[in-house]
Amino acid sequence: MANALLPRLLLALLLLAPALPAPHERGLILNLDTGELCMQSFQCKSGCCHRTGGLSMARCRPKAAESQDCSPLTLYGTYYKCPCESGLTCDADKSLVGSIINSNFGVCKDPRDSSGSR
Repeated sequence: MANALLPRLLLALLLLAPALPAPHERGLILNLDTGELCMQSFQCKSGCCHRTGGLSMARCRPKAAESQDCSPLTLYGTYYKCPCESGLTCDADKSLVGSIINSNFGVCKDPRDSSGSR
C-alpha cells in the first residue's frame, strides 16, 4: 500500500505546484509600485512618496522628468513635488527653511543643458 501512495503523492504535488504563489519582487512594506500607499519615500521603487496636501494619503509616484515641478529635499520622508529623475537637478530654493515650510519647489533641469531655456 505504501508503494501505491508514493506515486499518487508525487502526482498531487506536481499538479498543485503551478497553483502555489510565486515569490513577488515587491513586499508589503518595501519596493512598492506607482500608485500604492506609502508612508516614506524609501518604501517606493521610484524613491518618491507623494502627497497632494497635508491630510491626504501618500502614494508612490514616479520621479519628476525634465521641466516638471520638483522638490530638492524633504525632511519628512514624503514629497508634495517628487524629486528629479537621475541626471537632472532641481533648480529651487535649497535652504533649510524652504524644506521645513515646504516652499522649496522648483523645476527639473538638465545640468548639461547650457542654453538655460526650457
